[in-house]
Amino acid sequence: MSKRDYYEILGVSKSASADEIKKAYRKVAMQYHPDRNPGDKAAEEKFKEAAEAYEILSDADKRAQYDRFGHAGVSGAGRGFGGGMNMDDIFSQFGDVFGEDLFGSFFGGGRSRGGGGRSRGVRGSNLRVKLKLNYEEIAKGVTKNIKVKKYAVCSTCGGNGAKDKGSVQTCSTCHGSGQMKRVQNTFLGQMQTVTTCPTCNGEGSTITAKCTSCRGEGRVYTEETITIDVPAGVQAGMQLNVSGKGNAGERGGMPGDLLVLIEEEAHKELQREGLNVAYDLHISFTDAVFGINVEVPTIDGRAKIKIPPGTQSGKIFRLKGKGFPNAHSHYEKGDQLIQVNVWTPQHLTDEEKKILEKLSHSTNLKPNPEKTEKGFFDKLKDLFN
Repeated sequence: MSKRDYYEILGVSKSASADEIKKAYRKVAMQYHPDRNPGDKAAEEKFKEAAEAYEILSDADKRAQYDRFGHAGVSGAGRGFGGGMNMDDIFSQFGDVFGEDLFGSFFGGGRSRGGGGRSRGVRGSNLRVKLKLNYEEIAKGVTKNIKVKKYAVCSTCGGNGAKDKGSVQTCSTCHGSGQMKRVQNTFLGQMQTVTTCPTCNGEGSTITAKCTSCRGEGRVYTEETITIDVPAGVQAGMQLNVSGKGNAGERGGMPGDLLVLIEEEAHKELQREGLNVAYDLHISFTDAVFGINVEVPTIDGRAKIKIPPGTQSGKIFRLKGKGFPNAHSHYEKGDQLIQVNVWTPQHLTDEEKKILEKLSHSTNLKPNPEKTEKGFFDKLKDLFN
């Protein structure tokens, strides 16, 4: 089942501003929030779907990739919020979008994002890697296992940074809420302000003894093998976003993303032109006169084509469907374009020269293009239309 358009999910146009996208997400998220729709799995999926759309459209780089390449450019491993993130993850990353009124009304002022208003550590940074693919991998899609040096969750403490369970205590300043509320009397009446607890930095707990493996960070620097599913039809310059595979966050914070920049490995015989593949076929003068059956390279092997007698230099033959697939469509596919180039010899023997001199006086060898023969610019128009 194909994913819905992110702009359609949030009900905004492609020209929508960042503020309009934020307001639209807040509206949709409030409509399908699980606490307003208890036990409704369909509403929960729409809530996650909206969070995934906002995660892409609220980030300028990811939005640009999505506008250019569609879902293929932003979901390299097919993971979104629906595939790997729970409600706490969504609240932790986007809870500030909803505001105090939503959390206060839903949770009675006691529970907010991720439980108790706590921010779950510090979010990890994104990682960027380059992935070079050959033409066959691009045409068919491929699964790649790559080694990445990154911060991963500490296996000793499970990411909380504490030596043991007894080393984690509820913050005595905010009593576990992660927030400090202050009520002031003004000429307009009482006003309440909410700030992050300065003692625990909003986490709701403090550590009395740090984990000896990660020294309290909740993460360690290591090398990890990550599997990347690359869809067919990607292009050089396209960036795939693998959610949650970047650096682990500090003290249980959300992980960053792995941003995979696609590069193309040059083919020794073929050249990419959008969805099409171009190939220069060089034949001799006699082959052009008498015609010939030849084999030409394609992305997935070799193909036989027939060059008819009297073929002119510059003639373009088309192998339908032998190009690259469209990353946004399962049905559209490019072609292979084969341009015939008649090879003119530069070094001849005396005997060869004599033969050609005799033939040069033949009327059949004088240039006499037919009126129906297309010129260079007409061929270019046909090529790109």
